Amino acid sequence: MSTDDMTTGTAPGGRPKGEPAGARPARPRLEYVDNLRIALTALVVLHHVAVTYGNIPAWYYTEPAKDGSGLLLDIAVTFNQAFFMGFFFMIAGYFTPASYDRKGARPFLRDRLKRLGIPLLAFILLIRPLVNFGGFAEWRDKMPYWLYYVVSWDAGPMWFVEVLLVFSALFVLGRRFRGRGGAGPDAAAVVCAPRAPRPGAIALFVLGLALATYLWRFLVPTGTYFPIVGLPSPNFLPQYASFFVIGVLAHRRGWPQALSRRAGRLGFAVASVATLAYLPVSVLTPSESMAGHGTWQSLATAAWESTFAVGMVVGLTVFFRERLNRQGPRAAFLSRHAFTVYLIHPLVLVGLSYAFRWLHAPAVAKFALVGVLALPLCWAVARVVRSLPRADRVL
Repeated sequence: MSTDDMTTGTAPGGRPKGEPAGARPARPRLEYVDNLRIALTALVVLHHVAVTYGNIPAWYYTEPAKDGSGLLLDIAVTFNQAFFMGFFFMIAGYFTPASYDRKGARPFLRDRLKRLGIPLLAFILLIRPLVNFGGFAEWRDKMPYWLYYVVSWDAGPMWFVEVLLVFSALFVLGRRFRGRGGAGPDAAAVVCAPRAPRPGAIALFVLGLALATYLWRFLVPTGTYFPIVGLPSPNFLPQYASFFVIGVLAHRRGWPQALSRRAGRLGFAVASVATLAYLPVSVLTPSESMAGHGTWQSLATAAWESTFAVGMVVGLTVFFRERLNRQGPRAAFLSRHAFTVYLIHPLVLVGLSYAFRWLHAPAVAKFALVGVLALPLCWAVARVVRSLPRADRVL
């Protein structure tokens, strides 16, 4: 989710970065995608605040809910998890071909390593040691902190960057292989006239994704954790990979610009209907039965997640394109610092959570308090970080 991945990669006048003026027609900046990045980044922050005060112990600092409002936070996390990281991968995939076409294979990979690898190392070496001490209490008498830090090693929320580096490398391999097959890089880079995908094709994709997710969870059920690599949701890998590919195809075929307003409304409607249909399963079924292992409940879960994710992506894309396709100075500031917020937000959230540890209040109240404070504070800290010498060349 580096700056270059998640924006159009254009200079202020609409010209691709690094390209001389007049070299090709100006490409309009997709400001609604920048605004989507802001919204999704805010969802990441609020997602982890909800985990902090809900009943899902999957964060550096947690206060398990002692009242029923914690269930509301768990529901919000479930809905969020079903689509928001897949949407991030789709946006990254959308801007990958243009970045590759401007730079070529080796410069593209060097740029990915710089813009993704350096922030990943910065998180692991600088930020993670400051936020990872929450689980150290029970190990304090058995090992020093440095050893606990090593044995509990993972990339935290920067797992997204890890996976995106892999996807980027696979994209380069695919392009080079396609070039050897006779199409050539230039032919592969042709952008088709915008044409929206047909409803039948979308339905077929949803069906295929649901089936792939269901089969994948025979091997990787919900709750699986990969040590060292640290993926918190490997059970969603079919969605992440397929959404990245869809993003690449969407760039070639102009899908975001071609989707009709009716498609956007239909996307939200389908997501809502799928949720209502899935509700009895989620309420009446133990969570273990929905995790995987080939149960019919896990098939229903995979079907809901896939339908909900695609519906939300289509609906939000059209909504932002039609209603939020412009930026003033404030939105431009938020967009410019969004990736840095993603990088540093664990430090802000853990600090705030410890600061309000003394406060006894319903889980949803503490979520609201910390969430309201965390969002502006994350962007303020991000601004400071990006003002450091040469930081803006990476972030």
